[in-house]
Amino acid sequence: MKYIYFLLITLTFFSCQEEVVLDLRQTSQIPVIEGIWTNSNGLNQVHVSYSKNYYSEEQNQVINDAEVFIINQRNGQRVSFVFNEQIQSYLPFNNRLGTVGESYELHVIIDDKEYISIGKMLPPPTLDSLTFKYNEDRVFREAGYYVTLYGKIPFVEENNYRLKIIRNDTLLNRRSDYLLFDDTFGTSILERGFELGGFPFQEGDRVRLELYRLNDDAYNYLSQLVSLLFNDGGLFSPPPQNPISNIKPVDGVGEVLGYFMVSPFISATINITEDDSD
Repeated sequence: MKYIYFLLITLTFFSCQEEVVLDLRQTSQIPVIEGIWTNSNGLNQVHVSYSKNYYSEEQNQVINDAEVFIINQRNGQRVSFVFNEQIQSYLPFNNRLGTVGESYELHVIIDDKEYISIGKMLPPPTLDSLTFKYNEDRVFREAGYYVTLYGKIPFVEENNYRLKIIRNDTLLNRRSDYLLFDDTFGTSILERGFELGGFPFQEGDRVRLELYRLNDDAYNYLSQLVSLLFNDGGLFSPPPQNPISNIKPVDGVGEVLGYFMVSPFISATINITEDDSD
């Protein structure tokens, strides 16, 4: 009898559930600016678009008529950007590059409204070598080849890093693929060997690692973005909110989303072959 009573309560509970669609506040379009400026060809670009409301199924509206340029704060040298239809982003004229040690201002002008962000290209750490080793299936870890990165971080401050992993020319870009680290646990992480524990590779894979050293504000933006990506909207999750942008309106009025990342670029590549596994 107790079992039947419990079953009736359970059925009543589930019968009362219904899908709830939140009546979210509709907002006006907000500019979204995503810029990257490095000392390497092929990476530098600025993407400019408008935000859209949460339930909107429309495509993102790309802004193709903005004025985009970067200024070297030390010598005033200006690098203009031109819109590229193929990739829907702005590229630096004549493939201009940044220089380690210099500070740069990003300027984006949309309909006479100007936005600015400042970043310094810090010196990079050192990448010495990559190794890999085959590991059998373990708890919370698949069987496969695991790559370990060796190098040196000689800096005592501003140690904020992002590591990108490219497998066979495909960037690993799921929410769990964002590898961010700082010096919370010291700067010897590369000297000891930094194993990419969550990334099993197979024989024949070509693995390229790209390491970026970020300014504090860009690192904080990406950290907040990762937290947002892992927010499941559950009862105990904080209300989702946009990461704090390091881009500001020049006149201090209005909103803008996105971030500007200034960083040196270093990379290393390894091929996973059984003969070299030791």
